[in-house]
Amino acid sequence: MKKIKFVVIGFGGMGSYHARDLIGKNEFVETYGVYDIDGAKNQQATEEGFNVFESYEAVLADEQVDAILVATPNDVHKDLVIQALHAGKHVVCEKPVTMSVADFDEMVEVADETGQTLMVHQNRRWDRDFLMIRELYQNQIIGELFQLESRVHGANGIPGDWRHLPEYGGGMVLDWGVHLLDQLLFLVDSPVKSVYADLSYVLGDPVDDGFVSFITFENGLRAQIEVGTSNFMKLPRWYVKGTQGTALIQDWDLSGQVIKQVVTDEKVEPTPIQAGQGLTKTMAPPSEEMIEPLALPEGIAEFPEFYENVYQVINGLNEPVVKNQEVRNVLQLIEEIFESAEGNRVVN
Repeated sequence: MKKIKFVVIGFGGMGSYHARDLIGKNEFVETYGVYDIDGAKNQQATEEGFNVFESYEAVLADEQVDAILVATPNDVHKDLVIQALHAGKHVVCEKPVTMSVADFDEMVEVADETGQTLMVHQNRRWDRDFLMIRELYQNQIIGELFQLESRVHGANGIPGDWRHLPEYGGGMVLDWGVHLLDQLLFLVDSPVKSVYADLSYVLGDPVDDGFVSFITFENGLRAQIEVGTSNFMKLPRWYVKGTQGTALIQDWDLSGQVIKQVVTDEKVEPTPIQAGQGLTKTMAPPSEEMIEPLALPEGIAEFPEFYENVYQVINGLNEPVVKNQEVRNVLQLIEEIFESAEGNRVVN
């Protein structure tokens, strides 16, 4: 098996992670080299033992280079990708692949014209917490899901430097939102019916430091997708309701629970509880006879890991796990989120 030789463009946090680990320690691909416009980053890469190119043009001119990984600020993805495709290189691009549907359409058109592979690194499809929810949804373990809450909360503000600036494609919709929205559309096998969103600017940056969006699908499922960077106490990573139960995953430590309703002709009424200054049966815990605690699903992907799939696609052995039409659908949803927030209205 001949490994695919990658050059990593951009040796920042994510680019260096690809170079060292995701590509560097993978049996299907290898890190052939690195290039960054920042001399200090190139020096760091040299000290770590990587082959460092003197220019992007040198990368594209090297016939030993099979593919490039673009891990730069978002605003230059499009130009770098198109140049590489024209130079006969396959391309993997970090998310968000670009900042508009129109720009992505141009990139895909060039990939089609040149016959090169263009794939987007949507790595959160392999997160076990997501795969657990996916298994719940697909196997209807708690019945048909009708409500889903997916969120990530932090208290450290917007990370880095360029992510604070709109001209570079900063903000949390394009940073974490693209992950959660990709998971959502990969999960739900139904078209989006409507979108409503509200963006947060409480930290004083010109880009959103968080958002909440309410997405309704034509099959009736309602999803709340939320990102926050000023949350000193977190809400659960996942909270989903089905027609026969409820599931919760607290965080990436995979702590959580599944409670399923026991279907029986002999219904046992709950015991009323004292709630503040009154009694309630409606909000009392269900009777033990009427519920069944279940373990969370195993959450194992039935599809290959990302770079194995890249190898398969380039060699004509498989279809992409992350399809470009799916990437486009996420970008379309992001544009609708911005449209909804700007106009303070539901987008149908």
